[in-house]
Amino acid sequence: MQSHENLGGRMVEWFLFLPQVRLSVADIAERARHAEDSGFDGIAFIDHLEAPGLPGESIWEAMGIATWVAAKTQRLRIGHLVLCDAFRHPAVLAKQAVTLSDASDGRFELGLGSGSWPAEFTRFDVGQQDPVARVEQLGRHLGLIRRYWGDSDDGGGASAAQLPKRTHPIPLVLGGSGPRMMELVRSHADWWNLQANHLDRLPKLAAAAGTARVSIQQMVGFARSGSDPNKVREVSTRRFGNLGPGLVCGDADELVEHFRGLAAQRVERCYVWFADFAAPESLAEFGESVIKAFP
Repeated sequence: MQSHENLGGRMVEWFLFLPQVRLSVADIAERARHAEDSGFDGIAFIDHLEAPGLPGESIWEAMGIATWVAAKTQRLRIGHLVLCDAFRHPAVLAKQAVTLSDASDGRFELGLGSGSWPAEFTRFDVGQQDPVARVEQLGRHLGLIRRYWGDSDDGGGASAAQLPKRTHPIPLVLGGSGPRMMELVRSHADWWNLQANHLDRLPKLAAAAGTARVSIQQMVGFARSGSDPNKVREVSTRRFGNLGPGLVCGDADELVEHFRGLAAQRVERCYVWFADFAAPESLAEFGESVIKAFP
């Protein structure tokens, strides 16, 4: 694991979580630039071969979209919640990560998980259906990635190290909440992320993350100034009420109070997922009224 300090001493880091579904590449780049201008620290995408639950919708490939957004921004850190281990050989992924890290001047973070949508494994004949086997494979691949980066020699020898070597740290973000995944978090992760539909488990699971820093994915129904809070809540709940406590609705003051409560539970980063699909107006006001409320 790599040590790295809080960004500028800030209590909380803010990432825009933006699934690359139902948006053009140009729209995604535009939202990324708005997020950067609004004070967000980073942006994260998803990694699926089909849009989860929406097989008729278009979805852009995860590493390709991350590379394009890195080229279109100056400051945002770029990552994923999370890349699916089954989709890429670890030697290829290690090379991709180093390339994007260097191209972005160290702004890339490697988010990895064992896969959350088995239906696409069947449809595209990739990966394993057995979730235990997928986590075990992820554990092996994490060790291999470290070898390819030249971080360790576990008997495979330094000959496995790839060139060019990393010139920047590449923080490792692991997502998941099962017992086997938490073992990997304790052994490998710089950051551990808890997905929105499991936020009610945060108090218990945060203690199991070891030295990994804690991040959460949070769906937000943001009632902007001048909007009808009841309407915002109704629309957000209709779209994302299935997330339970993973959805929070309110105006700026209510959201500040909510995120302060999370920070008190050891959360150091919030991946904010907007119920209005990250409208630029929401990004701007959220940055001004919520992000700036945190020192």
